[in-house]
Amino acid sequence: MRTRFASDRGLTRRMVVTMFLLGLLYVAFVGVLIALGVRALVVLLIAGVMLFAQYFLSDRIALFAMGGREVSPQEAPELHGMIDRLCAMADMPKPRVAVADSDVPNAFATGRNQKKSVVCVTTGILRRLEPQELEGVLAHELSHVAHRDVAVMTIASFLGILAGLMTRFALYAGLGRRDDRGGLPIGLIVLLVSVAVYAVSFLLTRALSRYRELAADRAGALLTQRPSALAAALTKVSGEIARIPTRDLREAQPFNAFYFAPALAKGETLANLFSTHPPLQRRLDNLAKISAELGR
Repeated sequence: MRTRFASDRGLTRRMVVTMFLLGLLYVAFVGVLIALGVRALVVLLIAGVMLFAQYFLSDRIALFAMGGREVSPQEAPELHGMIDRLCAMADMPKPRVAVADSDVPNAFATGRNQKKSVVCVTTGILRRLEPQELEGVLAHELSHVAHRDVAVMTIASFLGILAGLMTRFALYAGLGRRDDRGGLPIGLIVLLVSVAVYAVSFLLTRALSRYRELAADRAGALLTQRPSALAAALTKVSGEIARIPTRDLREAQPFNAFYFAPALAKGETLANLFSTHPPLQRRLDNLAKISAELGR
């Protein structure tokens, strides 16, 4: 379903390549397990059911995990009004609207497609941002839905769960048992292969996550024609997050890949290779370039 959000061929290519490589990686992983004599069929069936549930119920699962609840236009008229305007501008179906009672200023979007999606903001971000800044954040989140990178990230992240599930099963079934040639224990071989598979999938999904944030910044800024408002929101949210108690940030960190800005405690640094978001300065520089392009 096409929208008026700026298309991003780079994002599309990366999503296709990431899913292809992850699929190839896990086919090879299952092949190794079968070659080692591990009965992977039962695990694959269980994992298939789990993937089906996560894909089709991802919006409800995410809302439940993050403590969000859907709100009606009567409960949040200004928030609904902003999303109504943005969806009309983007020519896309309106997602469900939710609010999470959290002081961590953030927002996220999830759902398998445009008709089955939800945009959720925290009470913390509603209190802190000006209307134009909040509109920039919402446009950013809606672009994730329009580009369908939310669904791709949901599937990609599940593959890590699948690896862990199959590893536990394999270790339980074959731990300590050596192959016919008296080599290394099968459980140890499975563990080593699983670690390698998880490491590669982790790096692939993190690289895609960083690029999709830049793509959403650009698409959202072009839709609203106010990249400076999104830049102001990024700066304000990042600064406010540093003031949030560390305990609250740690509770939010498992959902960083879906958030508008990562919830990192003050003084905590992560190598760019392992981060879910590009550095703040890079995002601000890109928005400044977009502002200059629009000015011309």
